[in-house]
Amino acid sequence: MKRTQKMVTLSMLGSISFVLMLLNFPLPFLPNYLKIDFSDVPALIAAIMFSPVAGVIVEALKNVLYYIFRGSGVPVGELANFAAGVAFILPVSWFYHKKKSTQGLATGLVAGTITMALGLAILNYVLILPAYAWFFGMDYMLDPAVKWTTIIAGILPFNIVKALFISALFIPLFLKLKPWINRRQQTA
Repeated sequence: MKRTQKMVTLSMLGSISFVLMLLNFPLPFLPNYLKIDFSDVPALIAAIMFSPVAGVIVEALKNVLYYIFRGSGVPVGELANFAAGVAFILPVSWFYHKKKSTQGLATGLVAGTITMALGLAILNYVLILPAYAWFFGMDYMLDPAVKWTTIIAGILPFNIVKALFISALFIPLFLKLKPWINRRQQTA
């Protein structure tokens, strides 16, 4: 695929991802600020169609657009979303490109779920929750007990459920798009 076509495809996937990020919803058993969206699906398509870097580019475009149009001034949430998306799509694309099979995709989705859930738990404890405390005056988020409870009762289950939702949507979509993806890969 020519460079211009690839850039247009990634831009289109980034725009679709941004729109999907706007269509979010909370889960009744988790805090309202944790919202499920399907914006990682276009990034997964890019990562599988082209490379892991392409998926990261789509994640970056989505979050930059979100920050421009909906951001709160300090991009803590957008950076957390970017980190979560990258933690999910990199293992998926790595396993898929290694095996080029449905089994590789399934292994990648499981690895991506684990990586996102555990990676974001650690990142929230060390960086994201302290950043919310610092920038938004949520000083209680500096208390280790509060951080631990927030992660165990909210962030960890949220990332697992989000990854399961994304996987459940992505698998049938991937199976439907596989011939198109294969054609795009051959012209790349």
